[in-house]
Amino acid sequence: MSPVSRHYVLAAGGTGGHLTPAFALAHELERRGHHVALITDERGAEIPGKPDFLPAHVLPAGRFGKNPLRWPSAIASVLEGRRMALRLYESFEPSAVVGFGGYPALPALLAARSAGIPSVIHEQNAVLGRVNRLLAGRVSAIATAYPDVDRLKPKYLPKVHLVGNPVRPDVLALRDEPFPAFTEEGLMRVLVTGGSQGARVLSEIVPDGLSMLAPALRSRLQVIQQCRAEDLDAVRDRYANHGIPAELGTYFEDMHVRLADAHLFIGRAGASTIAELTAVGRPAILVPLPIATDDHQAANVREIVKAGGARSIRQHNFTAKELAKQINAMAQHPETLANAAHAAWNCGRPNAAKDLADLVESFGAAPIQDVIRAAGEGVREGREALA
Repeated sequence: MSPVSRHYVLAAGGTGGHLTPAFALAHELERRGHHVALITDERGAEIPGKPDFLPAHVLPAGRFGKNPLRWPSAIASVLEGRRMALRLYESFEPSAVVGFGGYPALPALLAARSAGIPSVIHEQNAVLGRVNRLLAGRVSAIATAYPDVDRLKPKYLPKVHLVGNPVRPDVLALRDEPFPAFTEEGLMRVLVTGGSQGARVLSEIVPDGLSMLAPALRSRLQVIQQCRAEDLDAVRDRYANHGIPAELGTYFEDMHVRLADAHLFIGRAGASTIAELTAVGRPAILVPLPIATDDHQAANVREIVKAGGARSIRQHNFTAKELAKQINAMAQHPETLANAAHAAWNCGRPNAAKDLADLVESFGAAPIQDVIRAAGEGVREGREALA
């Protein structure tokens, strides 16, 4: 526990991608004896998993779409949110405000700048998000999940800190567990998910792709797949027709248990997904979501693919034949899959929540603590005298 208890405000959009690292930081700061508050939207205030100790403040935050006719109302919402945030800061007196992307973070961080409060943004993806791009020049520090982040201007590199992407404690607890035994005769357990809403392309392609594997491998398959509710019956029929045992569901509460048992993951390339795969060390075949903003999922796969921990297939190339080809290459020998698992593990940043908390604590702390810094390709330790 820190010798001095301080107040911090976290601001994030109402999606799991923004809130998962925010909640991880909240837990770490609370463990260190600090008081934490959340600024978000109505979705974020009600999202499952929000810590009980974390009060949520819902602020208006306009969305700036492609239609300029809607911008005036969006600007008005941001200004109103900024005024509300300033009133919160007057009573809560935060030592720093931390933004995790999403439009609700915009008024919160603009208010912090107006009030002279230090601010940090955390970018979960390998492409700097729209709100974070707007704020990058106005904040005190930028925390990243990847060593290389697109859309991040070189002039901001001196204040970039590589910390990683925090993951859930139940997943992080698996990091020191060995890769499940995989032999020439044993089962090959495949975990397939498409994010919180599933992915129809996975439901359509994966069963047929698995059916095209070499017979010696196909006969040992055991599949767990998350699907949309409306796709369950069709996917179940596909697996039954191929004679492949599969457990299907729209949501698995014990996903960390499924991940622990998996020999291979097939799914999307969201930031939280890759953070969990690298924390645990699981080889993967990733299909980036083609409509993701700025194609950020394609950027997210670069590090793990380069290391040899995963293979990436763009959706327009994602066919049953191509999937079978990639799986056969990864699992043709037990050691090949195990080596890929180790390569994924090496990409993990298990101390992300602690490193991010160290960075945040350095604002208002005395003496200033060492924090991890990354500039360009190198990572170096640095000390900054921050007000």
